[in-house]
Amino acid sequence: MSSTTAATDPEHNNKDREEEENASAVDDEDTGAQVAPIVKLEEVAVSTGEEDEDPILDLKAKLYRFDKDGNQWKERGAGNVKLLKHKESGKVRLVMRQSKTLKICANHLVLPSMNVQEHHGNDKSCVWHATDFADGELKDELFCIRFASVENCKTFMDTVQEIAETQEKKEESEEAKETAGLLENLSVKDVEGEAKEKKQVPVEAKECSDAEGEKAKEEAKKEDNAA
Repeated sequence: MSSTTAATDPEHNNKDREEEENASAVDDEDTGAQVAPIVKLEEVAVSTGEEDEDPILDLKAKLYRFDKDGNQWKERGAGNVKLLKHKESGKVRLVMRQSKTLKICANHLVLPSMNVQEHHGNDKSCVWHATDFADGELKDELFCIRFASVENCKTFMDTVQEIAETQEKKEESEEAKETAGLLENLSVKDVEGEAKEKKQVPVEAKECSDAEGEKAKEEAKKEDNAA
């Protein structure tokens, strides 16, 4: 009877539960002992190669490359595609890494010749050709990238187009400066050459006049001797 009462009595059950919790708390009590780590790990600075670049664009996407041998698209990875501008040279490159492994999927410069187009009517995807260095060697690749929204795809296409046009203007400006420098050097050399020629003319004239004077003296002597 007593056992039946104890089993159905809430107060009795609560007492038993409190005793169990107190015993568990004693077992888990912190003793304050300090356990030294077996191996001491030091912080190591990891270089991403992006320290000298400023990000222009950073979007999540999935990248594909066209396999010519298999005549099909193959996935390169999903992650963040970035457009990075070098702080000194001003050149912009496209870099994409896989989100989990951080393996490089794409790594190439955005050149004036780069033309990004919509992929077969899919307004979330676009394609372009590039000379890529993701695998450690230069390869001509045909890429296709797919975004989660139409807005992101349009932003990517517009930004790449704007950068390509800027790079083209920059190259034209550099070529114009180089041409102007060559012309300036040529004009300086021409002026120096003319100055040298002008200096040489009086010397040659003086030599001629001296020779004529000597000849006249010799002829005068011959006339005197004949007389």
